Amino acid sequence: MNMQTTSVMAPPAPKGLGEMKLPIVMMRDILLKTMFRKNVDTVSQVADAICLPGAVTQELIDIAREQKLLEATGTLNANSGNEMGYQLTDAGKARALDALSQSEYFGAMPVPLDVYREQVKRQSIRNIQVTRDQLTEAMGHLVLPDSLLDHLGPAVSAGRSILMYGPPGNGKSSISNGIRDALGDNVYVPRAIEYAGQVITVYDPIVHTAIEQEADDPNSLRRRKRFDTRYVQCERPTVVTGGELSLSMLDLVYNPTARTYQAPLQLKSTGGIFIVDDLGRQQEPPQALINRWIVPLEENKDILGLQSGEKFEVPFDTLVIFSTNFHPNEIFDQAALRRIFFKIKIGGPNQEDFLKIFAMVARKRGMPLDEAALVHLLKVKYPTINNVYANYQPIFLIDQMISICEFEGIPYQMSPDLIDRAWANMFVKDEVIVK
Repeated sequence: MNMQTTSVMAPPAPKGLGEMKLPIVMMRDILLKTMFRKNVDTVSQVADAICLPGAVTQELIDIAREQKLLEATGTLNANSGNEMGYQLTDAGKARALDALSQSEYFGAMPVPLDVYREQVKRQSIRNIQVTRDQLTEAMGHLVLPDSLLDHLGPAVSAGRSILMYGPPGNGKSSISNGIRDALGDNVYVPRAIEYAGQVITVYDPIVHTAIEQEADDPNSLRRRKRFDTRYVQCERPTVVTGGELSLSMLDLVYNPTARTYQAPLQLKSTGGIFIVDDLGRQQEPPQALINRWIVPLEENKDILGLQSGEKFEVPFDTLVIFSTNFHPNEIFDQAALRRIFFKIKIGGPNQEDFLKIFAMVARKRGMPLDEAALVHLLKVKYPTINNVYANYQPIFLIDQMISICEFEGIPYQMSPDLIDRAWANMFVKDEVIVK
């Protein structure tokens, strides 16, 4: 999507070990574990594996050599531009195995939590200003009243929490996805962060969509400006949860075998959107879920706990969208409602918008419109449900008629009879089933 967005300032690559702000022993052990597990033996291979610049990697290798944990092989690796090869000494292998028994983590050097906080500020969801044109373009596949965009625009630009409520089938989920598309720019997601010597993995290919990086042309005089490769450049993330959301999914996930942590969903969604769909369908009551979000929503920080019981703060920089088919007063108390910044009702279309949606869907599906069928639909069928229109109904009815036409072997068409047959599948008649 072609959106005019401000580009996010990239995290600068560290120039030396002094800029890393990680314990030297921890970095040395990750170096040894990575060389042991990945079988890499040149500075450039190791640098790629631990996601650090070559000069910083060389500093680490030199420290490990001084401690007799690494040794030069004395041979130049012809496949790697005649670089010197390095290997673990017996003491190095013993140290690598000991370090692996404490934590299986190896590979990308983690970013200290305090350093990550600075990057979160640079790419905050609250820095984004979404224009009416951007939002309209992102919602182009939906027929929405102008008044709805009047409410949505300020809500998205504020980067604060939004509660969308209203009857089912009116596009709350589609609107949430449209908001995501309107954001348009990219952020930098750390592969892992470090706090108190513990590693927490953050980058998740299931949640994050990485931006493909162009390789440097070795013959080019102008080298691309490099960013800290401990981060992955990604589209602003979107986490979507529904009825399966539980309070435990908002806690750090500890892997007792690897002795590492995985970031919870809301931390993975930093700089992006967290959508709680179908609120009220989860096992936990909505009030309990909202209570869990109170501190993050009010203070822009979340509190997570380590296995040791130690609590610590992480940035909370996420646009949270709650979507429910219930009236807010049914599922929340007033204190909880106060903490949700924007409350937007998503109602069904009026008759005019319903017909626009019906015509748009028919055109996309290749279904010719028929005046008699439409008059029958509006004058005979809809009065039976008090003329309550919903956004999902045109798609449902037209797809039903298409299925009937294909079964009967006739060209796509609509008629009062086909409308009746399609309508019969949209609602289930109340009746007693004799068992």
